[in-house]
Amino acid sequence: MYADLHLHSHFSDGTFTPEEICQQALKHGLSTVALTDHDTLEGWQRMAAACEQGGLEFVPGTELTAEHNGTEVHILGYWINGSSPALASRLAGFQAVRVNRIRDMVHRLNERGVPLTAETVFKIANCRAPGRPHVARALVQEGFCKDFDDAFDRYLKKGRPAWVPKTRMESGEAIHLIHDAGGVAVLAHPGLYKKDEMIPEMAAEGIDGIECWHTKHNPDSAHRYEGMASTLGLAATGGSDCHGLAKGQPLIGRVKVPYQKVVSLKEKRRPSREPGHSANQN
Repeated sequence: MYADLHLHSHFSDGTFTPEEICQQALKHGLSTVALTDHDTLEGWQRMAAACEQGGLEFVPGTELTAEHNGTEVHILGYWINGSSPALASRLAGFQAVRVNRIRDMVHRLNERGVPLTAETVFKIANCRAPGRPHVARALVQEGFCKDFDDAFDRYLKKGRPAWVPKTRMESGEAIHLIHDAGGVAVLAHPGLYKKDEMIPEMAAEGIDGIECWHTKHNPDSAHRYEGMASTLGLAATGGSDCHGLAKGQPLIGRVKVPYQKVVSLKEKRRPSREPGHSANQN
């Protein structure tokens, strides 16, 4: 039995529907999948139904953007209480910021002679958590860029004309927000930050696990992070970070975490400190 604990759907910046994610998971022999869309729980209901139909175990989650000592980090929250008022309020705020960020990016494109409209981007996104990939797809669809990479290289990467910084919470706040909603907090793809010294610091803040196995981690990195997790008493998790076809070939199936890692992660769960209970928590 194997799991992929880092998957994105079209409810954020992936291209697969929840149903397509489940089809791909079954194709690759997975038994457990987590939906971790950015700043949203919007796809949970459909994902839960698709998993039930396919005989898959569903781990409800999300991915929050935060920062630690000035470095952007992504924190995965698993089994969070979707009825948590504090979490709902923060997610709604981040979604509003995302919408405004799209408008800012489009405005900057317009200033440089690219007549893209925000409405075109929102139509492509068709979700509550639009992001840069949706702008990239719109630029390609409207013929302003030849492909996804061209859109980022010319306009959307940091330092490019249409780049707009994200609004980020502190890592400790993100961790406590997940904990207050009864969830488990995991540092996503630490190898991308190139600052391993912050992992013990985040462990002191309460992080529950490290994403050791990731598509962009080589075997040596995965082994190092697994060792760090053991030393710090953290859960060792992993996932493909699949965004469907957004980045070429789908990544699902390239990272398969033994089911025992899911069991170890479950042991980190705690009661929600918020009122309400999500039917998708179990």
